[in-house]
Amino acid sequence: MNDITKIANEANLIVNGYAFTKCELGYKVLNLDNPQKAMVVSDTGEPFETTMDDIEISIVVDYFLKNKKFMED
Repeated sequence: MNDITKIANEANLIVNGYAFTKCELGYKVLNLDNPQKAMVVSDTGEPFETTMDDIEISIVVDYFLKNKKFMED
């Protein structure tokens, strides 16, 4: 199994090709179509670290805020 498949299988949620996985700071987000694009986002939607451009950040934060209720326990 390659790394992308493993990440996708362990993700709490996948939305439009972005895998969201719970971590200590909030959620790790990986673009499964372009794995060089990643981000750590807080539980409130604030990006901490990222390799995404501003447009992609706003899209991913929007996905996160609209779908985080599906990731809660």
